[in-house]
Amino acid sequence: VQLQASGGGLVQAGGSLRLSCAASGRTFSSYGMGTYGMGWFRQAPGKEREFVAAIPWSGGTYYADSVKGRFTISRDSAKNTVYLQMNTLKPEDTAVYYCAAGRVVLTTMQDPSSYAYWGQGTLVTVSS
Repeated sequence: VQLQASGGGLVQAGGSLRLSCAASGRTFSSYGMGTYGMGWFRQAPGKEREFVAAIPWSGGTYYADSVKGRFTISRDSAKNTVYLQMNTLKPEDTAVYYCAAGRVVLTTMQDPSSYAYWGQGTLVTVSS
């Protein structure tokens, strides 16, 4: 399984970005994205990786409190791609954003160690 994240960049506070994460590999091709839970995490300089949003294996969308109402995670199973639409960005959203895939459920989706596959990360910088 390979995950390719893209869409990061420099944006002013209040602006928007959409991150994409394209999944490939035999498992995704044979069984589809629906067999995995998908998540987005971020890591700011000097901080630990933190949960941002996820679609667990059982479905539904879930968010960290810090992004709720501003970010939207979605999945296009036909394209094996998961998106993170980020609106009303704040300087504190500045981080490297990572997508991840794994057999995660509600109780494990916020734990990075629950994910088996990771993308390379894409940098989001929000200027004030």
